[in-house]
Amino acid sequence: MASRFAAPTSAGILFSMLVAAGLGATWMFKKIRILAIFDDLDTVLLMIPLKMLLVGWRWQLGVVVAPMLALLWAAWRYLHKLRIPITWPWVISYAFIITLISEAIYYSSKLIDEVVPIHIEVLLPAFVLGCMIVRKHVAFKNEKGVEVEEDIVEKPLEKRVALFISIVFMVLVGLSMPAMVGIAGPSSEVNEIDQKIVDAYIVDEAAGAPVELTPQPKISPNLESASMSWGWIIIHVLIVTLLSNLGKMFPLVCYRKEAHWKERLALAIGMFPRGEVGAGVLIISISYGIGGPMITIAMLSLALNLLLTGGFIYVVTKLLNSVENKAIA
Repeated sequence: MASRFAAPTSAGILFSMLVAAGLGATWMFKKIRILAIFDDLDTVLLMIPLKMLLVGWRWQLGVVVAPMLALLWAAWRYLHKLRIPITWPWVISYAFIITLISEAIYYSSKLIDEVVPIHIEVLLPAFVLGCMIVRKHVAFKNEKGVEVEEDIVEKPLEKRVALFISIVFMVLVGLSMPAMVGIAGPSSEVNEIDQKIVDAYIVDEAAGAPVELTPQPKISPNLESASMSWGWIIIHVLIVTLLSNLGKMFPLVCYRKEAHWKERLALAIGMFPRGEVGAGVLIISISYGIGGPMITIAMLSLALNLLLTGGFIYVVTKLLNSVENKAIA
């Protein structure tokens, strides 16, 4: 689970940056919309077998599977058929209702079995609702008097609200991160306590008094499992990031009859950015007690890919522009 949250492509961040770069009408953008969405969806679906590996098979997991299958069927059967308001106050209301239902099921199931409660993650219901809703367009006349249509979601106010919510979400994810102090080795406080125990032992032995060592304080799980220096952690972060991005290069060997190799390479690089879905799975991982250097490496790998998103989009733009220039020539 710790490795899984560093993998899914950030659909929201990726789509916004590609449109801002003027790539919304390209073959690559149309193809990457499908790949990125299914990349996030398989992450959500893999949560069930990952839970089974962590807690074993329980009847509660079977209860979770049934709604998941029903939601997937609903997304397929009623794709873009649900006509409900989609302005930001309504979307926030839908999010609140989904969260309320999920938490109500969770706390109710704890009354039955506190060890393995029924927890339906909000990622899948939110995704399914987004698939079912019809994207509405507003007709208006532009400066030249020509009547055009504009997607409601693309209006400036909607974009500002979406940006604000994304910022708040990522800040809350950062606040939920486990402390990285002590990951690279025991803290100085623990070392000082150990030294005092040794000093007391030497004094008591020299005085001929009965030696009674004070039990050592319990070290936190992060400290107990610490076996890496920060240098090795950085090396592992780079290796994990390289391996995960190499996996995203698979589209380069596909679509040979549809696109130039530069377009396929741009598609593969466009899958590199990470973000909100991986961060959501990260919170779930921490809730299951996963910690130590492993969680730190995966977390830093996600953050590194997120920081490099601008560079990835720049490379994608250059590749696609070179293909267009060659076609014009």
